[in-house]
Amino acid sequence: MLKSLSTSLILRGVAATLVGILALAWPWVTVLALVILFAVYAFVAGGLQTLRAFSSDTAGPVFGHLLLGLVSLAAGVIALAWPLPTALVLVLIVGTWAVISGLVEILSAFRAGESAGTRAMFLLGGLVSIVFGLVLLARPDMGAVTLAVVFGLFNLIYGAWMLVQGRSEEHTSELQSLTNL
Repeated sequence: MLKSLSTSLILRGVAATLVGILALAWPWVTVLALVILFAVYAFVAGGLQTLRAFSSDTAGPVFGHLLLGLVSLAAGVIALAWPLPTALVLVLIVGTWAVISGLVEILSAFRAGESAGTRAMFLLGGLVSIVFGLVLLARPDMGAVTLAVVFGLFNLIYGAWMLVQGRSEEHTSELQSLTNL
């Protein structure tokens, strides 16, 4: 269907741009979609764990897989029954992840053999990640909307980049076909 790289990039760019616009227009709908997506993931994971339990040869793993399956199914039910608390917990998880990954990036800046530019990028990226995480942790209620807005902005930027890459690839392909004549 997509015979050229440029067409694929352009279509992905359009899709990302549309998702970005929707996320910015309706941030709470985006948060709810994230919660529903998490619930679907939990249901699928629970089902797969349950299937795995019955494919095991010994009783020990059966109990563990069934327990994990039940926990996953319960997480999915809880996410759908209480979407707002689930969204807040997801924001807290993302905030904690951002702080920890920021600290790791800062520590990575001091590894031996890194150039000054690489060190600076690790430090800057780590600081931005830590600040982002702390903002989410300080106000998880606003953090959910913030995540939706950041997601929307990311998709707008990514979509624009994909559109530019697609057009660039299209022109490169045209130039190569002309030079091959």
